[in-house]
Amino acid sequence: MQMDDELDATGLLCPLPVLKAAKRMRALPRGATLKVLADDPAAVIDIPHFCAEQGYELLSSKEDQGFQTYLIRKP
Repeated sequence: MQMDDELDATGLLCPLPVLKAAKRMRALPRGATLKVLADDPAAVIDIPHFCAEQGYELLSSKEDQGFQTYLIRKP
């Protein structure tokens, strides 16, 4: 899947991954996709909730060995 920007939020704890993703998403044009990398255990709840609250489309989320990858599209 094509992405327009990537945010490496590994090593950051709640609420920083969501705050940094929010800032990055605001800067992206409509239709753009952001890839977020995180390792905060709370991100599995926070990122999907953030997308639902802000109206962003969570295209995919996966976890592998404690690392999460999210693809978020700005409608």
